[in-house]
Amino acid sequence: MLSGLVIVLLPLVLGYLVPVRHVGAMALINRGVNASVYVILLLMGIGLAGLDDLASQLSRMGGQALALFLVITACNLAGLWWLSSRLALRADPSRVVPGAPVSKLAAMGGSLALVGVVVLGVLLGLAGGRLVGEALHGHAETLAEWVLYALLALIGCQLRNSGMPLRQILLNRHGLAIALTLAATSLVGGLIAAPLLALRASEGLALAAGFGWYSLSGILVGDQLGPLLGGVAFFNDLARELLAFVLIPLVIRRRAALAIGYGGATSMDFTLPVIQQHGGVTCVPVAVVSGFLLSLLSPPLILFFLSL
Repeated sequence: MLSGLVIVLLPLVLGYLVPVRHVGAMALINRGVNASVYVILLLMGIGLAGLDDLASQLSRMGGQALALFLVITACNLAGLWWLSSRLALRADPSRVVPGAPVSKLAAMGGSLALVGVVVLGVLLGLAGGRLVGEALHGHAETLAEWVLYALLALIGCQLRNSGMPLRQILLNRHGLAIALTLAATSLVGGLIAAPLLALRASEGLALAAGFGWYSLSGILVGDQLGPLLGGVAFFNDLARELLAFVLIPLVIRRRAALAIGYGGATSMDFTLPVIQQHGGVTCVPVAVVSGFLLSLLSPPLILFFLSL
């Protein structure tokens, strides 16, 4: 039962064992991660195009992603609202960083581009069905699996060389509390949503364990459960990031833990500039620690639940 988990986790662990000290090599690894994500999402789109009765399947995927997103968001907001009242964490807008990005639309550009890649994959898959028959869809699944292994190795290497010592992470009690609350409430939401979506409990947990890391959750879930549920995971986590861009400026001065936590794994990268701009520099280390911990938890949790 756990053999699939071991096979997929192995490249992640091997990547984590590799220290990288050369700046140029690290930049190459980062570009490799980005390129791998785009390739796999393109292949996921091609896989979606191969589904029978595509229009109804896409409608079903959208409905399931929306239901999952609403349930998990309700659980997240309730837990983080409670945590915000318990933590003595306050934003300091007087210490915002000069020159911090101010355009939410620009910040959303990268995530919206990934949606475009999935759509492009669907269009290529539909065209390929007429041009080269079923071979395109079959090769897409195999190629996506191998690119996934390379991606996991590169992600493991990124985590190892992120400059975040485990001691520093564990000593930041605010970041640790926010990450654990977001993770726990997300998993509760996945359990609640599973019967609503006619899924097994383990599948609901796997869909909820992305914690906003949409580029990875969709890939891992799609590899094990097919492109339809992979699309549900992808759009559920993408919706979290898009809502976070809107939510953070509205609540960070009153509920800093909620604003930082709702971004999930993206709090250490994509939503960090918005947190920095509206919450000040005091929120930055908390956001980085929270996002890092969730990024560290997400892949093994998704793979574990998929193996059950």
